[in-house]
Amino acid sequence: MFVVLTYPAQGHINPLLQFAKRLASKGLKATLATTHYTVKSIHATTVGIEPISDGYDESGFKQAPSTEAYLESFKSVGSKTLSDLISKFKDSASPVNCIVYDSLLPWALDVARQFGIYGAVFLTNSASVCSMYWHIHHGHLTLPVKQETEPVLLPGLPSLGISDLPSFLAQPASNSAYLAVIMEKVGCLENNDWVFCNSSEELESELVKAMLGLWPLVMIGPMVPSAYLDQQIHGDIAYGASLWELSSDRCLSWLETKPPKSVIYVSFGSMADITAKQAEEIAWGLIASNMNFLLVAKDSKNKLPIKFINSVEERGLVVPWCNQLEVLAHQVRGLLCDTLWLELDIGGLEPRGANGSNATVE
Repeated sequence: MFVVLTYPAQGHINPLLQFAKRLASKGLKATLATTHYTVKSIHATTVGIEPISDGYDESGFKQAPSTEAYLESFKSVGSKTLSDLISKFKDSASPVNCIVYDSLLPWALDVARQFGIYGAVFLTNSASVCSMYWHIHHGHLTLPVKQETEPVLLPGLPSLGISDLPSFLAQPASNSAYLAVIMEKVGCLENNDWVFCNSSEELESELVKAMLGLWPLVMIGPMVPSAYLDQQIHGDIAYGASLWELSSDRCLSWLETKPPKSVIYVSFGSMADITAKQAEEIAWGLIASNMNFLLVAKDSKNKLPIKFINSVEERGLVVPWCNQLEVLAHQVRGLLCDTLWLELDIGGLEPRGANGSNATVE
């Protein structure tokens, strides 16, 4: 049996759950392991769902005093409860023989090795992004990357400017806890039995050639519901997981009132947290665009100016969350987003603004 271990964020759960469904569609037994707090938000009939603990079972990440505390707790408590999960199935008809783990949880490889089973990392980002961190780990690029060091030249990648790089590289202190986990991840990529990447060779052919022999890299993307790709899994029309209440019917009904390619879609994913100042700038930028817009505000709606909310009327819609694939399939005009780069290309969309490194791949 495959245990597929995901970090409890929407943009991580989606592709890993989809990967588990793909395994199941091939006749393999797959179980998704996620935290107690998020397990109730996942609904999948073809794969098993098992909880493990991050040490904050009541409220998850929000319960932790800091990012550092959360990641440390997840490593400590998660390692133990993942081990318990593997032991639970040891004498069953379907013992665990492989852990496919989210790249933000590199300690899972140690658990796999302790049990003498296969371990495979799942990269939710592009291989290009991961290669940048890998080159930093091996001393080919020094942090912080400064404006005067442009252009950045790395094997398999085009010439990169500072705006093309992940923000961590220019400002490593901005989120040192996640950067530390990322560097731990890239430091052991070659120790995995496989490195699964949610991308395709067609998108990153030169990078794949450059990393040949360095990582056991397998490009398996895009991990999106089968209905949007190859229709090989009957009834697979949605990911089957949502950490927020969806406003899909409301979004689609509103989009139906707008001409095709007349709506700007704005979303910053499940992990990014914008400031009140940033929210205000985005709000007035949307007003000044004179375009229809759909803004996914998640937990940031209270940061938007009251005047903006009152002036939206028919031209804009603000929702906490939505089914992004349904929206992207609706021929919106342009996008301002975080890292939905594969979903954007599947939607066949035109102008988009994204995380710099992903925009470069696009």
